[in-house]
Amino acid sequence: MIFALPAHAEGPPPRPPKDKLFALSATLRARYEAIDGQARAHFNRSDELVSFRTILTADYRPDPQVHLVAELWDSRVYGGNRGTPVSTGEVNTLEPAQLFVGVTLPGALGKGSKIDLQAGRFLLALGSRRLVAADEYRNTTNSSTGVRADLATPGGWKATLVYVLPQQRLPNDLDSLLDNDVALDRERFDLVLWGGLVARAKTIAGAMAEIGFVHFGERDAPGRPTRDRSLDTFSGRLIRDPAPQTWDFELEGIVQRGTVSASLATNAPTQDVRAWFVHGDLGYSFAGPWKPRLALEYDHASGDRPGERYSRFDPLLGMRRADLAPGALYNAILRSNFISPGVRLEAVPSAKTDLMVSYRPFWLAAREDAFSSTGVQDSSGRSGSFAGHQLDTRLRYSLTPTIRLEADVVMLAKGRFLREAPNAPPGSWTRYVSINTMLLF
Repeated sequence: MIFALPAHAEGPPPRPPKDKLFALSATLRARYEAIDGQARAHFNRSDELVSFRTILTADYRPDPQVHLVAELWDSRVYGGNRGTPVSTGEVNTLEPAQLFVGVTLPGALGKGSKIDLQAGRFLLALGSRRLVAADEYRNTTNSSTGVRADLATPGGWKATLVYVLPQQRLPNDLDSLLDNDVALDRERFDLVLWGGLVARAKTIAGAMAEIGFVHFGERDAPGRPTRDRSLDTFSGRLIRDPAPQTWDFELEGIVQRGTVSASLATNAPTQDVRAWFVHGDLGYSFAGPWKPRLALEYDHASGDRPGERYSRFDPLLGMRRADLAPGALYNAILRSNFISPGVRLEAVPSAKTDLMVSYRPFWLAAREDAFSSTGVQDSSGRSGSFAGHQLDTRLRYSLTPTIRLEADVVMLAKGRFLREAPNAPPGSWTRYVSINTMLLF
């Protein structure tokens, strides 16, 4: 829960100052959340959960160009039962999420250039973070083991190259998760992610231009059947950041190709993948003490239609809170099988406070596929394509420099599909609230 302003900003916990030889820091987040009228299939209609996330970070800098980071994450939940949607997104106890060495090589590519190298286990975020990210709202994080290189030139060009093994969070059975059991995560070559980005500042209309490629490959391992995904994902993005009394915009298109197994069975047939996603927003930041920003948004993620090809977009390790909605007990919206325009208002009432209000209607991109991450599906397509209206609000307040508060409220008025699909949970409304307190040491 980071309170960087403006309100749409999000990211990992702050790092210790670079001028210190050795620094220790810690954050503790406590969250209470409740939901009524759960939109996801096969879970309790109403639920409450208390979660705690503790992060301990040690940063050692024996040289201005070298630093070593060790970081322990402890993520736990209380109050759940076998009908509560508890997963490795909520529980990962006593896990060394980061243990890496970083080296900076100034001038390695000529005067004014720089290369930053990173090796070990670390948190990874790429570009817009819609494909690879450490989602800050979630109680656990995405950690990977491998290498990363960031290159920068004085001409405004930047590039990032990565080869990592995403961590497989353990334990992953429901009983162990509800008991907050301890098991070290693992990495194997049966789950691999590699690729990179190239970007240049002020390329078109003052916007940064970026192109990217990510390969995600997985295969079965003992006790871990998979869909054997082999996905090549290509992306292109233009973004101009918000500024006072100025228009800003972002446009990102993503195309996904590759293969996937039709099921988890070892003899399942292989399908070709043809999927895509597009995001666009146009905003304006007004003058005034609250610094309001109003934006129009549009997101479209392909769904799977009947036929031999698989066309459901896979968001890989992407974040969701910054664009769409909270995860945790709500967790109904993922970048798969939806069409959604929207409007967003962000404001900064004071130096300690920021506010966000967002409205989005949702349609299914493919009627026969499950809607987003709800698991609700009508393979006949007769339940229509309108999923509902979502109102999402967030208020964050820094009580002191070391105590930060956040409240999130989401209302989902279910449309015809979420009311009438064969496995749709009963009720016409989903109501979600979370109260968060974060302490920094």
